[in-house]
Amino acid sequence: MAFKKIFNLKTLSSAFAGMLLLATSTVMAQDTTATNSAVADDAAKSAMWTSVGYYSLLLVLVCIIVGIIGKILRVYDLTLQIQGKKAVNWNNVMGALFVLFLAVGLYGAFWSFTVQGSMLLPEAASIHGVKTDNMFMVTFGITVIVFVITQILLFTFSFKYRNTGKRKAYFYPHNNTIEKIWTVIPAIVLTILVITGFFTWKEITNTTEEKGDINVDVTGHQFAWEIRYPGKDGKLGSKKYTLYSASNILGVDFKDKNSFDDLHADTLVLPVNRAVRINISAQDVIHSVYMPHFRVQLNAVPGLPTYFKFTPTITTSEMRSKVDNPKFEYLLYCNKICGGSHYNMQKVVRIVTDAEYNDWLSKQKPYLSDALKKELKLADNGQTKEAAQNRLALNN
Repeated sequence: MAFKKIFNLKTLSSAFAGMLLLATSTVMAQDTTATNSAVADDAAKSAMWTSVGYYSLLLVLVCIIVGIIGKILRVYDLTLQIQGKKAVNWNNVMGALFVLFLAVGLYGAFWSFTVQGSMLLPEAASIHGVKTDNMFMVTFGITVIVFVITQILLFTFSFKYRNTGKRKAYFYPHNNTIEKIWTVIPAIVLTILVITGFFTWKEITNTTEEKGDINVDVTGHQFAWEIRYPGKDGKLGSKKYTLYSASNILGVDFKDKNSFDDLHADTLVLPVNRAVRINISAQDVIHSVYMPHFRVQLNAVPGLPTYFKFTPTITTSEMRSKVDNPKFEYLLYCNKICGGSHYNMQKVVRIVTDAEYNDWLSKQKPYLSDALKKELKLADNGQTKEAAQNRLALNN
């Protein structure tokens, strides 16, 4: 009883008026904040939270309005009963609401697909990306078909077989045939999807290295990516976390002769139609190498080297034409919330022809800088001369 007293019509009306006043004040505050150009950054943050608060209040208001409508109908029903008239048939009301909910829900799903669907990424720019997209579309198609059929059956049956006082419910607790059908069919479909996904994942993590494959080292730290290419020998030198320093930011071990001709790059440039293995590591917290246009992503975990393999199929210039955007660039993101400046962790990924790739690679700086040579006391070491010769050969 006490609960009902709290939520009587008068209380709900007062709450509605108060929420409406608060929402109006919030919108006015939002407009005032937006016009203040002197505090643009703070205004942007404030607008975001104001927007969240505004829509939260809107949801609360909708709930209150629904409650008020329910109260009005209840009062109307009681009035009819007092007057000795036929009361409201709540079964018909609920049945009609089920049909209305079905129609609004299906339209909402259609609206979501058409509006959100336009925000999809452009076509996949790697071989396995096409397979990944196909898997998503098959899964999406199956789940949408099942969703539409089950929702129509659920709400239509609820309306059609609502209680009218003319029929009696049939007790039907168990049917082995039906249970076998709805168990076996989903199991077969899920097995096919899982096996298809397994083979695609196997291609991404394929360790078989073939002639012409490119190895690139990508290391994440707060808040940047470091990119290292192999030199003429095609092999990356090993790394040790104990060797980190201001000059040796990746901790490259120069006791490994493969390290001397390694290259340090600012941009991830890759040739089209050649398999690339991205070797991933992190120096502080968990990051994640995410290149959405190639449909690849893998975590960069401190102390746990990971990698993936992919073959880009569309050059940057070709993709610019496809999306009609001359400034388009593939990007490498960090897909983990790794700290306050996480948003800084972006690298341009440029897909070029073989000739452009070789030309670009010949202009990259060696990782073994002069400062690092001094630090390691390698200035007169014969290995550095060999590295220099490798660089000269590479440039040719």
